[in-house]
Amino acid sequence: QVQLVESGGGLVQAGGSLRLSCAASGRTFSDYAMGWFRQGPGKVREFVAGIRWNTGRTYYADSVKGRFTISRDNAKNALYLQMNSLKPEDTAVYYCVLCRNAPVYRGSYYNARTYDYWGQGTQVTVSS
Repeated sequence: QVQLVESGGGLVQAGGSLRLSCAASGRTFSDYAMGWFRQGPGKVREFVAGIRWNTGRTYYADSVKGRFTISRDNAKNALYLQMNSLKPEDTAVYYCVLCRNAPVYRGSYYNARTYDYWGQGTQVTVSS
């Protein structure tokens, strides 16, 4: 089993920054991917960013490209999401996710069904 625990959410004003963290524990895999999804109030769950752990290749939703940065720390087995220039529409619960076998196709990173494990989520609220 794998446990994913997010932290770092909170309330911030528009234009501000937050850094989310995800601590992963449990089973390990040889070539896996991790990422972030979010679900805002009254909205469908959507992909935010993903990373292939071994190569460090990253993927972003168009809505966050240039503002958010996904990164990893191999030694700590941790995933991060640096969020800058936050907007009220970024308000959502943010979920850390893990896929046991890193997708071959880029499009798969954007599909929630790709991921095998999900964290409990952390709330991010951006005030205008």
